[in-house]
Parts: sequence; structure tokens; C-alpha cells
Amino acid sequence: MRHVIWDWNGTLFDDHHLVVAAVNASLDRFGVARIDSAAYRRHFVRPLQLFYARLFGREIDDELMQEIDDIFQEAYRSGFGSAALTPDALEAIGMVGNVGVSQSIASMLWHDMLVSTVTRLGIDEHMLALDGHRGAVGETKDQHLIRHVARLEGMYPGLRAAGMVMIGDITDDAAAARAAGIACVLYDGGSQERAALDAEGVPVAQSLVEAVGLALD
Repeated sequence: MRHVIWDWNGTLFDDHHLVVAAVNASLDRFGVARIDSAAYRRHFVRPLQLFYARLFGREIDDELMQEIDDIFQEAYRSGFGSAALTPDALEAIGMVGNVGVSQSIASMLWHDMLVSTVTRLGIDEHMLALDGHRGAVGETKDQHLIRHVARLEGMYPGLRAAGMVMIGDITDDAAAARAAGIACVLYDGGSQERAALDAEGVPVAQSLVEAVGLALD
């Protein structure tokens, strides 16, 4: 393995409490029952319109999805500075670097927020590239990761998709990795229940350190 591509939210970045709070801010605005962390993990799926349809009990059209996302973004950004790295993130990043494997981050978080946060937390120097989300609300991660892999291959001739692995926390990460032609390890500490992760047929780890061990094996 030559390169590890990290997911950010729920993987390296421990922001699950902020995400649940921001979802509840959206639910409050529309009079929908609040959820807790366990319910979030049970219901979460992409695209986000399907996730909110499960919570609202009805279909979510594009206009309503934009309203929901505006509320979510405002609530999420208000508490964003309080979130930190996942407890073993620095150890896991160090493990990758210590064996001479390069790293990058491909995230659905807005690009400006990703870059500023990775820099604030002092791990930007470990990453070859940072690619945050610049697309439409509800977009899947497939095309985003495909572009990230292509960018890496273009910038670093020694890197090829066959030598890359994605470490993420949701089934969407596994689907995106398949679309991009790279391997995947999932981390059971983020946004979805273990049963959903196991169903993807890729290795699942209880910690980021374990995920790195599986990725580099």
C-alpha cells in the first residue's frame, strides 16, 4: 500500500455530537421529533434527502432539502470550533507516516472549513492533498473521490489507484472507494451502525489505529 486517503467527519474529526445537534436544530424548526446518537447511526444514509425522509416520515424535495441544510449548516458552524480530533487520530496518522506511506484527506465537508480546521489542528503537514466538498447539497461522494484519486495520480507519478486505500466511517465511503477503484477499511466509531458497515464486505475496525493496521496489512 502506497497511500492512505482519510475521510474527515466522523473518522479523523470527532464531530458526531455537533452533527446530531445540528440535525436536531433542523428537526426542531419543522416540528419533527428529535433524535439521539444511536438513532442517527441507525438512520443515517446518503443521499441526505433519503436520510431526512426517514426522520420526517415523508419525501424531501430539493427546496425543502435546501432549507434543512441551511439550518443544519448554521447550527453546525456555531459549534464547530469545539470539536477535536478522534482520540487516536494522531497515533494513526503517525503510524502511516512512520512506514513511508503518504496520506491525504477527501471529505464532504465544505472545502474552506476542511482546510482551515486541518491546519488549526496541526496535521496539514502530514497530508499531500486536502479536498473538501464544493458541489451541490446531497451529492454523493463517488465523483468527489474519483477526482481526488485522479488528482493524486496526476501530481505524484508514483501513486496509482491500485496502491491506495480509503479509511472512512460510513457505507458511502466504501461505495466511493469501489467507484474510484481503490481499497477501503471502515471505522466503527462514526456515523453508522456496525451491521451496516459489515454488510459492505470490507474490513471494519474498532479504532483508527486498528484501521491503519488493516489498511497496511
